[in-house]
Amino acid sequence: MSDNLSEAYMSTQPKHFVTPEEYLELERKAASRSEYFHGAIYAMAGGSLEHAVLTANMTALIGGQLRGGRCRAMSSDLRVCVSATGLYTYPDLTVVCGKPELLPGGSDTLLNPTVIVEVHSPSTEGYDRGDKFAHYKTIPSLQQYVLVAQHRIQIDVLTRQNDGWLLTTASQTDQTVRLESIACELAVLDVYEGVELPSPGLSHKQSSAQS
Repeated sequence: MSDNLSEAYMSTQPKHFVTPEEYLELERKAASRSEYFHGAIYAMAGGSLEHAVLTANMTALIGGQLRGGRCRAMSSDLRVCVSATGLYTYPDLTVVCGKPELLPGGSDTLLNPTVIVEVHSPSTEGYDRGDKFAHYKTIPSLQQYVLVAQHRIQIDVLTRQNDGWLLTTASQTDQTVRLESIACELAVLDVYEGVELPSPGLSHKQSSAQS
């Protein structure tokens, strides 16, 4: 795992080591959001129209199916702390099942997500697939990690297995993405509603992505 976040999220290098407590104090007063890792604060890049539409679509599709159940969808306003690595970040969408476990001292930092969704662009894809997933997969409660491309039709679902993570990819508009951990099904066409993209690329495939 790299000790550096993606360049897409980096701002200026910190002049001094910032503690998690200092970061949280600053973040709760800040007008914009930042990630934190190993004493450094990184400003998060703004989102595009496609990013906003895809995030809204995923929130509506998942949130609607979870209504009345034990799982709830949380927006990107909710911060997630990866306890094992010390990363503080804001997933585009988080689902928690059962009672949310929050960082002591506040109600804005979740510790036990069940599903995390990230919508990525060409500049953030490498980070979301690589270093960020390396952080996320250390969360014991996390069962599925969903990556939604904003520049092409592609939804990747990484599902925790006993021996690693199973990767399922859907890139055709007639396909359905299944999130077994929260009993949700998402039609690819519905996910990309309102987003103008090139023609679909690769066909559906499955492979094992070992940890």
